Amino acid sequence: MELANALEIVTLTDPGQVRSHNEDAVFANPGRGLVILADGMGGYNAGEVASGMTITLLAEHLGRLDFQQMSPELVEQQLREQIQLANQAIYQASNSQPQYAGMGTTLVLGCFADDRLVLAHVGDSRCYRLRLGALERLTRDHSLLQEQIDCGMITEAEARYSQNKNLVTRALGVEAVVEPEFTGYDVHPGDIYLFCSDGLNDMVDEEDMSLTLQTMAANLPLAGAQLIQLANDNGGRDNVSVILVKINGRFGRPRNGWQKLLAWFK
Repeated sequence: MELANALEIVTLTDPGQVRSHNEDAVFANPGRGLVILADGMGGYNAGEVASGMTITLLAEHLGRLDFQQMSPELVEQQLREQIQLANQAIYQASNSQPQYAGMGTTLVLGCFADDRLVLAHVGDSRCYRLRLGALERLTRDHSLLQEQIDCGMITEAEARYSQNKNLVTRALGVEAVVEPEFTGYDVHPGDIYLFCSDGLNDMVDEEDMSLTLQTMAANLPLAGAQLIQLANDNGGRDNVSVILVKINGRFGRPRNGWQKLLAWFK
């Protein structure tokens, strides 16, 4: 199946109930199997600048590449190079223009190619997968709170009420070099992937996310709108952004006879 037909994608972003402007940015290119979400931070409108630069630079450069013809290793290499270039651009702007001093952004990026997902993330924006009724988080936050959980200082339940929710330990534009985290997954028809800023998962628990996606799986735009509505109904203390990707069919690249035979035995 053609990639653009195999992937149903919905992108939504909302300022929330408290913030006067939106520092989140979202992007999708179904033809390239590419989705990007960035959650900016910094004084005045600097966070909006950082997330906007990230989306613009990555969308422009990665949109030229045909990931469907690449190995997962080459996909990761290309993503790593372009994320680093975006990081350098934000870092230079932050250090050369006083109004942008200290700006940065989180990033969660998904590249769907050859029946696989390559995930890259920096910071605390997340990706979840709903498969056969079970919701699983695929990313691990780069945050002080996650480090406290990992070392046993607090529990996951206690973390929901912590005052340290928004202290990230990794972000684009903060240092000259950034280290994105990469993971890879096989995708199956029927999967739904949820990419979100912390404005969603801070306001809506995973049980309600899962129930919403399961109930509204047949209407992806309505599912996305409902997730944002839930975040706002629960306080909407931050900007909230959602990208939903539903896998409607397989999109593996064509193979020769020997490759098809080997794939059949796997």
